[in-house]
Amino acid sequence: MILLLDAHAFLWWLRDDDELDREARKSIAAPANDVLVSAATVWELEIKRGLGKLQAPTDLVATIEAAGFDCLPILGVDAARAGRLPLHHRDPFDRMILAQALRLDATIVSRDRAFTAYEVPILPA
Repeated sequence: MILLLDAHAFLWWLRDDDELDREARKSIAAPANDVLVSAATVWELEIKRGLGKLQAPTDLVATIEAAGFDCLPILGVDAARAGRLPLHHRDPFDRMILAQALRLDATIVSRDRAFTAYEVPILPA
């Protein structure tokens, strides 16, 4: 299974935070699953860290790799699809994650209920 982590799920994983659902934690840790963090999530976290809205590692790409995850680049087809998605979810970073998950047939790990309006599998974070 391909898992695409939403920003909060990624941060909870890094902090070993009890906020992360036990089933999500087991799936992320399972060697059979490919775990991805979108470049859109890196962008979002860097913006929020710079604004003082959250604490995140200073080198997110290296942190993703150290965790054994892959950083998923944004492709032109992802940008086109994100722009064409129905406006159930207006957050541009989350719309990119949706587009990428749809392209890869990935499961999004998130607590964001707005994702459920789209035809993409969700694993509650």
